[in-house]
Amino acid sequence: MTLPAADRPLAAPVRDAFTTPFFDAANQGRLLLRRCEACGQPHWYPRPVCPLCGSARTAWQEASGRGTVYSVTVTRHAPVPYAVAYVTLEEGPTMLTNIVDADLDSLRIGMAVTVTFKPAEDGSAIPMFRPG
Repeated sequence: MTLPAADRPLAAPVRDAFTTPFFDAANQGRLLLRRCEACGQPHWYPRPVCPLCGSARTAWQEASGRGTVYSVTVTRHAPVPYAVAYVTLEEGPTMLTNIVDADLDSLRIGMAVTVTFKPAEDGSAIPMFRPG
């Protein structure tokens, strides 16, 4: 059976002084992470304090946009079926996201994926991933 992914309505992101740079970059087609300047590790979800060492010295870093599927599930009993996945980025962090532009029945753990950006209801770009 083939179950193609279809675009579905996406809620507008919550913007504040800290998340605005992330969503501004997404609107430009760029995926940002935070990297700790103390321990050198990138982390997801972007936050001003490093969850790994507790340092407040973090900075935005552009990510490659490439990763692999760590885990995936397909929600079929929704008005528009969709896939939720953990994607491990090339830089190391694992993020919760959606897999889009794919045959939902063909998604597999270990599959290579690339970031893509889908519009939210307010026109903001939301980073998601597609096979490739």
